Amino acid sequence: MAGRLTVCPTPIGNLEDLSPRARRALGDADLVACEDTRRTGLLFERLDIPRPRLVSNHEGNEAERAVQIAQQIERGARVVLVSDAGTPAISDPGYRLIRTCIERDLEVEVLPGPSAVTTALIASGLPPDRWRFEGFLPRRAGELERVLHSAETVVAFESPRRLPASLAALASLAPNRPAAVCRELTKLHEEVARGTLSELARQFRDEVKGEIVVVVAPAASSPTAPDIAFAVDALRRLVQSGARPRAAAAVVAALTGTRANDLYRGLTGREPRE
Repeated sequence: MAGRLTVCPTPIGNLEDLSPRARRALGDADLVACEDTRRTGLLFERLDIPRPRLVSNHEGNEAERAVQIAQQIERGARVVLVSDAGTPAISDPGYRLIRTCIERDLEVEVLPGPSAVTTALIASGLPPDRWRFEGFLPRRAGELERVLHSAETVVAFESPRRLPASLAALASLAPNRPAAVCRELTKLHEEVARGTLSELARQFRDEVKGEIVVVVAPAASSPTAPDIAFAVDALRRLVQSGARPRAAAAVVAALTGTRANDLYRGLTGREPRE
């Protein structure tokens, strides 16, 4: 009789966030696939759960491990997949194993649970109706511009070392865009800083410690305080590409929530003709 794969989120900081269902799955497992066996072994100790057999499943060996683990499930093993923290496969290993099990028609059970991505999205106070996860923020300026052009709220991880540079780069492109920096979520020193990108860039000039999630509002998120500089720059690029200023201003205004006349004035320095 075939076993199953259970995808089990683990706490991102506070151990009390582990659900009874997840605790039961960990306790019943024949095998736990994890990024770091030492770190997961420590989790079992802290939770006072008898430790099952642990096997590493990380970026470097996931392709090979996926087949090996699936074969054990076919032989009846109850396997639990975890990452170091949060939900497996969300910017963590796990996707290949899940995909392999599905292709072999094995049962895959996914438990709901902690995720820094959705926790940061809600804590940011930015629009949650349409959003996307970017992984880690891109390094190149052109890729950062793509992030800022998004019509959806963007959620992304960032390293403590890179945070000041990334915020400064984002602020140079869209200084008035609402955003949030969420640090050490659910932990003792949790911090959620909200403001414009320029405000956050000033606040986080120096390297900080901890796990960090950056949330950036969509391009048309603030009709009452639109990002004029970003919108004027977009209009200027359209005009340089051959678009007629008045028509281009109308398009950018509709996309960003700014007034077409304000855009035209910012581009030309004079009032538009009626």
